[in-house]
Amino acid sequence: MDSAALPLPADSRHVVADIAARDDWVEAKLTRNFMRNARPALNSAALVIPVIVLVLYNNVNHFALFSWTLAAVLLMVTRYRVVRIYQRDYAGSGIVQQRAFIARYGWTWTLGAVVWGSSMFLYFRKAPVFDQFICLIVLVGMAGFAVGAFAACLRCFLGYINGMAYTILAAMAWSVAIERPFPGTVTTYALVLLMLIYWSAVRMAGLRLNRVQRSNLELQFANAQLIASLTEKTRVALEAVEAKNRFIASAAHDLRQPVHALSLYADWLRAEPELVLQITPKIVQSTQAVNELFNSLFDLARLDASVVEVNWQRVDLPSLVGELELQYAPLAKEKGLDLRTHVLAGAVRSDPVLLKRLLGNLLSNAIRHTERGGVLLAVRPGEDGWRMEVWDTGVGIAPEHQQAIFQEFYRVARHNGTEEGFGLGLAIVRRLCEALNHRLSMQSKPGQGTVFRLDMEAFDDGELARGRPYSHH
Repeated sequence: MDSAALPLPADSRHVVADIAARDDWVEAKLTRNFMRNARPALNSAALVIPVIVLVLYNNVNHFALFSWTLAAVLLMVTRYRVVRIYQRDYAGSGIVQQRAFIARYGWTWTLGAVVWGSSMFLYFRKAPVFDQFICLIVLVGMAGFAVGAFAACLRCFLGYINGMAYTILAAMAWSVAIERPFPGTVTTYALVLLMLIYWSAVRMAGLRLNRVQRSNLELQFANAQLIASLTEKTRVALEAVEAKNRFIASAAHDLRQPVHALSLYADWLRAEPELVLQITPKIVQSTQAVNELFNSLFDLARLDASVVEVNWQRVDLPSLVGELELQYAPLAKEKGLDLRTHVLAGAVRSDPVLLKRLLGNLLSNAIRHTERGGVLLAVRPGEDGWRMEVWDTGVGIAPEHQQAIFQEFYRVARHNGTEEGFGLGLAIVRRLCEALNHRLSMQSKPGQGTVFRLDMEAFDDGELARGRPYSHH
């Protein structure tokens, strides 16, 4: 089987994405460095043109020299314009635009090398040896200068070096074969050999410098990612410490009240044992409050530690709604509220125990914060499965509190200044949604009520027949 056709694991896809992002960043940085050297390289070349003209003026054909000078000047003007276009339109752009720029204007570097290499047609084996030596030194220096100036962009560097080398070889071949036929001199052939050796050395130096620059930038990218990761982890750690301190302070505050009440009731019972029938229900109520708080704290600790195992299976919605109605209808009736249900036949893929706890917290929260009217538990078709909604006609939640209510111990004061519950129910709901991969949303209007919507994946009855495994990721 072709391994290339196999899908990559999730972790591998992340690694590939990180490598692609790194390579794009490095390439864009190299292009910027290359263009940063473009203008100084042009300034140096512009200063050399008059030198070539002055050296060759009295020893070569004036028309040929004028033609070459005109071509060199026009090309210099063109390349200055290209640099200006880059600085105006591409300097701050991303990798896509950088690549488009090189693809569109990279040929100007190759053409520039061809023009400079073609100067060999003017003087090789024509001008005095000393003049030829000066002009050859210029070409050697420009080729060597290209290593530092152009190696950042490998495409332009190779175009430049190869363009110059091929043109020089063509000029030498023309001189030996056409203008002054074979056999030529040993010096000419030695010069050709030296030129080939120098060309290979320059190419190798440019390739090596490009690799060094690329490696340095890759290291810089990795360091920047590491610093960003450490900064983010530090921020998360500080937030965790702050949340832990707030959590402990709130838990101690909420635990102190029922424990203090238990102490008072115990002292009262010891002083007046004949009041046992009046005091005992109060002791039971305080004990239940302590147990409720501890149970909620243990649930949060288990969810935060990711020790809750999700038992994926088919959950029948009518059965689930019936169980919830049976459990919470008495609580609603005790407050004079109506608990109504609306359910359609269907099933979802979830954990029945955790899902029931999640919805139970939403129903309990709705009943607690509703004084008149009622609560509705409805099942409707969703976008990608089924949606369960919990409606209430309670006090509602102001927009500034709608994100914070899912934090531990966060409670919104009622209109009479009191607070009910421990502020843990919705925090548990949020963590259960994360564990079950169910999407939770809400809408609320102060004074009118609140609706929580839970979107779940529909259960495919053919999954068991196909042997689909149930595992939580």
